Amino acid sequence: MKKYVSIDKDLNEIGKQIVNSAFIVHKQLGPGLLEKVYEVCFSHELRKCGLLVERQLTFPIVYDNIEFDEALRLDVLVEKKVIIELKAVDLINPVWEAQVLSHLRLTQLRLGYLINFNVPLIKYGIKRYVI
Repeated sequence: MKKYVSIDKDLNEIGKQIVNSAFIVHKQLGPGLLEKVYEVCFSHELRKCGLLVERQLTFPIVYDNIEFDEALRLDVLVEKKVIIELKAVDLINPVWEAQVLSHLRLTQLRLGYLINFNVPLIKYGIKRYVI
């Protein structure tokens, strides 16, 4: 069994800025908009914090010793360290949770978030994953 190793302070701080940015966007816009609207505004809030933000990033994977260039598409990648999958839906599909974990494993990153903006209170729409 693999021993759990906690994430470092810098990565944890980035996580706090991600959660805070989600709260700010949700407070300003509320639920009920398209995912793309939240993605643009959320990315803007993260950049205001001084973070490097990449949207709709394709990430290659290696499978069977072959590199596939367009295998993964990440909604948001922060500081090349944190994966964020954004949603604006009524119910979270468990497959999306598995998707975040798979993306973390394939990219060898440790911290990810699944954020659903279509909730009355954003605290119910944020799920954090550490591997």
